[in-house]
This record gives sequence, structure tokens and C-alpha cells, in this order.
Amino acid sequence: MQSFSMRALLVLALAGGIAAASAGANAATAYITNEKGNSISVIDLDKLEVVKTVEVGQRPRGIALSKDEAEIYVCLGDDDTIAVLDAKTLKNIGDLPSGPDPEQLRLSPDGKLVFIANENDALLTAIDLSTRKVVSEFPVGVEPEGVAVSPDGAIVVNTSETTSMAHLIDWQAKKVVANILVGARPRYAEYNHDGSELWVTSEVGGVVSVIDPVKHVVTAKFGFDVPGLSKEQIQPVGVRFSPDGKLAFVALGPANRIAVVDAATKKVLKYLLAGQRVWQLEVSPGGKYLLSTNGVSNDVSVVDLASLKVIKSIAVGSYPWGVAIAGK
Repeated sequence: MQSFSMRALLVLALAGGIAAASAGANAATAYITNEKGNSISVIDLDKLEVVKTVEVGQRPRGIALSKDEAEIYVCLGDDDTIAVLDAKTLKNIGDLPSGPDPEQLRLSPDGKLVFIANENDALLTAIDLSTRKVVSEFPVGVEPEGVAVSPDGAIVVNTSETTSMAHLIDWQAKKVVANILVGARPRYAEYNHDGSELWVTSEVGGVVSVIDPVKHVVTAKFGFDVPGLSKEQIQPVGVRFSPDGKLAFVALGPANRIAVVDAATKKVLKYLLAGQRVWQLEVSPGGKYLLSTNGVSNDVSVVDLASLKVIKSIAVGSYPWGVAIAGK
């Protein structure tokens, strides 16, 4: 009886170990680019702590994962290239030939192309990930920044900071189909989940412009009012939608807040106090958490989406900028 019990305990322990290892392998992981730290902080989203920091090139900002999450692409603004990292080892395994000063990037829905905003030469660059070669370059407005891709992959959006426009590009036909005037200094663009709306944030204008991507017109424009703060302090940048599409989250820069917005009515429901200079956002697998990069306080805020409360601040490197999450 005793030997049976020992065998049973061993079996249970082994099974538990395998399950734990499997859970660890499948755990969601956040990758944070630290713009002035020239590094990436790796956050385990089960533990909600940094488990590794790796050095990359100069001034890392935009970051994205390959469709199979095997590779990480990092915009290195001062190196004028996109670093390709192995997601398991975090070793540099190559580069993508971007133009000068790459800032943001997005993958096509099929994962075959990456589109990059090159701020210094007013170009949107398209790179084939299988060949790692440039396949298209699109002239856009001065100081291109934000990049978005429609859910069907047909249209690529680039925002121009200086001309205050969102450029909608049919990349297969290689032509701009619309130039839409938005608020001053647009920094970010994001389609809602079904592609019926395109949201563009304007940092200096302090507003979000909602665009009908078929009619190419602005259908709504809304701003923010945080008690005790001047309009100049409220500078919207990153945008993300909840998994069900009912809420939108807008990073408000030096206002140190995340706005929670009713996506249907465009009404601000509440403001969440985060770190200093809230920059970019990302939703974790299953919609459990929203993460924000806070550039001046050098941390990441973790928002519990069920309660819409900030539950933790995680210290990272110097000037965190971008965030990508594996395990989605």
C-alpha cells in the first residue's frame, strides 16, 4: 500500500511538473522597447515582472511580432534599420532594410509584409519578410509616423505629423487613394476590429478623429477634459480596442492618463491614472490586461480590464516606448 502511494505521488508530481512547464511555455510575454536605454525589457504576464533585459541597437521604438511569434521586429531609429530577433533566444538574427529613422511598423494580416514609417525621408516602406527585401516605397507627407493596416490587408494608413493628414494607400495598386485632414500632429492610427472605423490620434490637436475608411471622411472628432490639467498637457497617442470592440483605450501622453472611451458613442467613460507620459498600449491574451508604456517614469502600467483599474506598475528600462505581446 505504501509503495502504491509513493508511485501515485510520483505520478502526480511528474504530471504537475509537466503541466507547469507547459503553462510556462504558453505564458504570455510582453516585450517593451526602451528608447533611451537601447534595450528591450521582457515581462512575464503571469508573474507581472521583468524576467530579462536585452540590449539592442540605438533608439528602439516600434516593435512587432511575426505571425507565428517566432521573430521580433524592432525599429532602431538611430541605426536606420529594423532588427530581427529570435523570440526564444532574443538574439539578433538579421536586419530588415528600412529607410532612415524607422519609427512605427505594422505587419499585413497574412504576416507576409511589414510596413514601416520612415520619418526622415517621408516614405512608407513595404518589406517582404520572406526575402527581407523592399518591395514598395510610397511617398507620403512630411514626418510620417503612425502606421495601420486594414483588417482585409488592402489599405495601409500612414499619418503625417507635419501635414496633419492620414494617407490611405492601396499598396497593391501602389497609389494613395485618400489624404484626409485630421488634428495637428497625428501620431497613431488604429482600425476597429471589423474595419468600419479608423481612429487617428493627434498629439498637438488633443483630439481623436474617427474616419469612415470607405467614404474617406471624418465622421466624428472628440477631445478630452481631465480636471486640473490644461489642454496642452493632454496629448493623445496610442489607441487599442477591447476584445469585444465596445471600449477604446487612448494613451494621453503627459496627462499621465489612459482614457476609457465608449467606442459606439465616442464618450469618455473614465480616466485611469498611469505613469508619466503614457505612450503606447497593448491588450494581453484573452483581454485580461491592458499594458501602457510610460516614458518618463520608466515603467509599465498594468490595467485589469475586468475592473478597469490600474493594478501594478512594473519598472523597465529608460524611456519605454513600444509594446508587443506574444501568446495572443
